[in-house]
Amino acid sequence: MSGMLDNETALLEKMAAGDRDAFQAIYYHYAPRIYGKLLKLLHSEDLATELLQEVFIVVWQKHTVIDPNRSFRSYLFKIADNLAIDLFRKANRSTQLLNRLLEASIDHYTHTEERLEQKENAFLLQQAVDALPPQRKLVFTLCKLEGKSHDEVSLLLGISPSTVNNHIVKATRFLREYLADHPDIAGIILLYFILK
Repeated sequence: MSGMLDNETALLEKMAAGDRDAFQAIYYHYAPRIYGKLLKLLHSEDLATELLQEVFIVVWQKHTVIDPNRSFRSYLFKIADNLAIDLFRKANRSTQLLNRLLEASIDHYTHTEERLEQKENAFLLQQAVDALPPQRKLVFTLCKLEGKSHDEVSLLLGISPSTVNNHIVKATRFLREYLADHPDIAGIILLYFILK
């Protein structure tokens, strides 16, 4: 998707004449970009959606004076920026709006922090599993991570179900010992592997 519509000038001229279909085509082309920008600024889907609608209300209100020979994309982003600035100014005067913005920012920060923590936990878990001998690691991964039954793993690897069980028991014992040496990841391993 390029920055400009192929027939943007013609659509802008039609919109200036009051053509709602042209307005709709312009909306569907630019709305995702404007929404993305607003979401980055506000960290709130609700507020970004509200301001997106306001951007295009302004466009429709001024559709007769839009110059089709000037950058329409820049014009839209300028409207979005101005509306976001106005929103932040209103937030300074409105406790309720300020609280919404703060909650959205905290939620965004929390989700980002959770994603980073999940990546770190996955790395630590992989470290523990990687310390297992190769065959045991494979059996443990198939049973505990992929959720395959002992019989399925037995067929896949051409070993007896009792051998599969033996690998699981020894892997669990090894991970308990690993926990003693690495208390920082003990809870993670317990949650994801041993108690599974």
